[in-house]
Amino acid sequence: MNIEKAQLSIKQLKEIQIQANEARGFIIKMTSLANSGHPGGSMSSIDFLLTLYNMINIDPQNPKMETRDRVIISHGHTSPAAYSTLASCGFFNIDDAISQFRLAGSIFEGHVEPNVPGIEWASGNLGQGLSAGCGFALASKLQNIDNHTFVLMGDGEQQKGQLGEARRFADKYHLNITAFVDYNQLQISGNINKVMPQHILDNYLSDGWDAIEIDGHDLIEIRDAILDAVQNEKPTVIIGHTIMGKGVSFMENKEKYHGSPLSEEQLTEALKELDLENDIEKYKKLRSEFNASNSTHNNNSVSLDFDIDLGEPIIYKEKTDNRSAWGNAIADIASKNKNAPLVVFDCDLQGSVKTKEFEDVLPQNFIQGGIMEHNTAVVAAAVSKERLQVFFPDFGVFGVDETYNQHRLSDINNTNLKIITTHVGLDVGEDGKTHQCIDYFGVMKNLYNFKTIIPADPNQTDRVIRYISGKYGNFLIPMGRSKLELIKKENGDIFFGKNYKFEYGKADLLRDGTTAALFVMGTLTGRAMLIADELSELGISLQVWNISCPNELDEEALKQAVKTETVFTYEDHNVNTGIGNSIADKMMQMGLHCKFRKFGVEDYALSGNSDDVFKHCKLDVDSIVKRIREVLEN
Repeated sequence: MNIEKAQLSIKQLKEIQIQANEARGFIIKMTSLANSGHPGGSMSSIDFLLTLYNMINIDPQNPKMETRDRVIISHGHTSPAAYSTLASCGFFNIDDAISQFRLAGSIFEGHVEPNVPGIEWASGNLGQGLSAGCGFALASKLQNIDNHTFVLMGDGEQQKGQLGEARRFADKYHLNITAFVDYNQLQISGNINKVMPQHILDNYLSDGWDAIEIDGHDLIEIRDAILDAVQNEKPTVIIGHTIMGKGVSFMENKEKYHGSPLSEEQLTEALKELDLENDIEKYKKLRSEFNASNSTHNNNSVSLDFDIDLGEPIIYKEKTDNRSAWGNAIADIASKNKNAPLVVFDCDLQGSVKTKEFEDVLPQNFIQGGIMEHNTAVVAAAVSKERLQVFFPDFGVFGVDETYNQHRLSDINNTNLKIITTHVGLDVGEDGKTHQCIDYFGVMKNLYNFKTIIPADPNQTDRVIRYISGKYGNFLIPMGRSKLELIKKENGDIFFGKNYKFEYGKADLLRDGTTAALFVMGTLTGRAMLIADELSELGISLQVWNISCPNELDEEALKQAVKTETVFTYEDHNVNTGIGNSIADKMMQMGLHCKFRKFGVEDYALSGNSDDVFKHCKLDVDSIVKRIREVLEN
């Protein structure tokens, strides 16, 4: 922030006060016109928003300039206040925001979205905004950008546990971050102390933050608090005592208006009280004339790949685990790119997820987030928005299942996150069913912009890591825990050897065959080869395909497999949501017909040695050989 510019004069503050009154009119007009939205909290936070945007370093003509201050609006339902503020500051025409609010095809959605100029982060899932703010602040710190990050939140939102994680993270890394809590003391169900008592001030202080309490409608206090916070070396929260529905007497301190718009009669009365023109008919006409096909939706996605020296593949000749191959690959890439934008996060699992070698090479880019998966997932995703190549390694149950909602919001925000999950499937040793992530692909295929790549052995893992390290976009790379035999050709050569090049979407034909075809992914690939060998001795010729990219199935491989007239799928994944279902669905769409059977995890499994667990689930080599023979003989 430019402190000199931020020293708003009394004259400037009086002008902002006039803007705030007009903005309250914008808020009630757009919500009434849409017959939905959240006017109450928007009206209580508008004074802070307008003052802040008049102080920060941001250019409406170039809202993506690198050195800009960042503003994250965590309580995204206050979008009417955000749109009114941005329009007042020259980012776009207020007529568009009012007439198109919550209108299908418009960029002015019900919760803030980065399609709107000046909005950094799509929010709405309360409790994640402070983590996103930490991510933007951390990215600036890593890149030596001198700016400040502001996060605006509601008071009811403070009940969310992820906020505690974010506070501790901001304190640990000494981030340039200021939070604002709109303390109107009302949420949907009424008074916040009745719904869920909390100690907002004490919570921030106990987590190492400084705190400032102000009248959230006094512009002088707002200005001074922002200046104090920005010049403080510690993260600071500004708690603004505000009034829900501020400015319209019959709306003030009424929780009803948290999410209820005004009727036309009430709108007329409210605008009269604000001494503003009632031009709602103008906006009705504009709304009726809106053509969604003319609306510009810039999703802020980036398609440019990274200019990184990916190095030469490591060729493994002895069995090892995929997680070690990942760790070796990212450390090797880091060693060749000391100034490259590589960042690796950890959640107190460094020894298991194999990131020690990376830390040794680039310690300043290794971020320890502690046992705070929700916060770390969002921080990492936000960092990835800033042209940094970010890796979030974790156990499958934490990195996928526990943080799915965080990844969903990140995906909406078009992030660039590389999730590396170890200990997926049944291959987690004796930890048992609570740690057996048997739904990793099934869960993540719900996210439209995430690509899943499941390597079959350490050599393919190395190629996959080098591939994604040069790509922009969201990827999930799942792998098991145990050491794996290398996938080899029938002549004994390493399949994923020096001549192998990973190609996204291409299936690997590991064994040719004519009797039946088997599609396999990940940890079970080596066992699939043994199955083919045993069946061969019984006179059964099994075609084996490795599916590493289940989001984009290889149509030519499916066509070739169907020629055998019998297709099997084999996975240590929930049988109802894995590659079996994806392949069956794809085959139906392609009009391919054959005998089809799925082998996968049919229930929560046991605690025990992986081989014993596979046997219990009838997914070991002997069981699958028997099951395939039964199908072929019937």
